[in-house]
Amino acid sequence: MKPFLLLATRAEDLAADEEYELFWRLAGLSPDQLHRVRMEAGPLPAIRLDDYSGVFVGGSPYNSSDPEESKSPTQKRVEAELAALLDEVVARDFPFLGACYGIGALGAHQGAVIDRRFTEPISSVRVTLTAAGRADALLTTLPDSFDAFVGHKEAASSLPDHAVLLASSPTCPVQMFRVGNNVYATQFHPELTLAGIITRIRTYQTFGYFAPAELDAMIADISDATVTEPQAILTAFVQRYARE
Repeated sequence: MKPFLLLATRAEDLAADEEYELFWRLAGLSPDQLHRVRMEAGPLPAIRLDDYSGVFVGGSPYNSSDPEESKSPTQKRVEAELAALLDEVVARDFPFLGACYGIGALGAHQGAVIDRRFTEPISSVRVTLTAAGRADALLTTLPDSFDAFVGHKEAASSLPDHAVLLASSPTCPVQMFRVGNNVYATQFHPELTLAGIITRIRTYQTFGYFAPAELDAMIADISDATVTEPQAILTAFVQRYARE
């Protein structure tokens, strides 16, 4: 089987390494079947899509809607490299699944409005599939509504006409969308377990997602969540697109 590719942008090693493990483990892959590139560490090497079965993009402390003057040179480079790769991904309708930061990157690339209207604190929320979502091949094993982990400063507040809305929540109308037949993005985190989100809460406690004094209370609140269904999206993506 050709490996899948994970494009990661977390500079914090603990969160970055756990993200990589969660992606390959919950997708039903082995480590050698998921090639990771840490884009924050240096320029993106030449990517030949034909060498891969599909592409994942993980979460990030970056926000597409950050004012341009506030973005670091690294963030600007990462955004430009992702946009160039998305040119080819979308043109070829190549299998792609972006999570959280991935929805901002794909949304911005496709003309969605990405702004701060529908931020969600770190929590679990109830996500509901649209009619198109219930009919989508990637989501057939999911119930109509399910709980998912979120935590983001920006979101898509509107989609271009050619994008297909697949899932929504009361606090964020665009939780998942598709472009073409094979290019997907989620606002929620299908790769997160309870242990994984607690790691991120601890890692990013000074990044403006919440007041540091709220750390213990946030961990206590999230510890009551039971989130299992979104992981099936990763498994379905691999089963649908794995190729020799």
